[in-house]
Amino acid sequence: MTDHPASLPPSLLVVEDDPALRMLIVRALREHGYGLRAAATGAEMWAMLESAPADLIVLDIMLPGTSGIDLLRRLRRESETPVIFISARGSEEDRVLGLELGADDYLPKPFGTRELAARVGAVIRRHAGPAPVRAGGDYLFDGWRLSRARHELRGPDGTLVDLTGAEFDLLSIFLDQPQRVIARQRLIELSRMRLADSSDRSIDVLVSRLRRKLGLAGQGAPIVTVRGIGYMFTAEVARA
Repeated sequence: MTDHPASLPPSLLVVEDDPALRMLIVRALREHGYGLRAAATGAEMWAMLESAPADLIVLDIMLPGTSGIDLLRRLRRESETPVIFISARGSEEDRVLGLELGADDYLPKPFGTRELAARVGAVIRRHAGPAPVRAGGDYLFDGWRLSRARHELRGPDGTLVDLTGAEFDLLSIFLDQPQRVIARQRLIELSRMRLADSSDRSIDVLVSRLRRKLGLAGQGAPIVTVRGIGYMFTAEVARA
């Protein structure tokens, strides 16, 4: 999220190549009090972000030239700006891919503008609220070290492990409550992911990615599934 005076509305950037839909989205979100800019291509999106950051991007996947998928990949290398994907491709595989890449929400076309506005508001509130990690200091577990101040994770051999913002937040939640079962819905609420329906696999995808990255040291990741409830971080955690 960008830092701006509280009196100014959140700034949104809509990236959609269909002129009619782009105008419809802009008008609808403007009626909800947001500041709006619009782009039809990835090149226009980058130009607008260079001139001024956005608090949230509504991004179509199927764009001319560079796809929304590729745009999000590049964006996540540079920023944690919230992104809501919109797409005519609404399969579960597409939703999961978008979430794996770091999207905050995924809305298949056709959709109602009221639903879009509600999802925009929910994502903005989550990112504007307090982060799951509230205090300074480092966490130590199984030879790993997570630094809150530096926002980094190092393995037992000192190697820096690359985590997305959502992965870092989720691991921080586990480290705040080690050896306790945390309900899946509670993880969704505490993380940056959207509140999901029963078919949404956002938290499962994040946990799978964390397990894979924590397993790079040659030992099993200390995150176990508690069937029918959620997950538990099993390692002993110390503060440094």
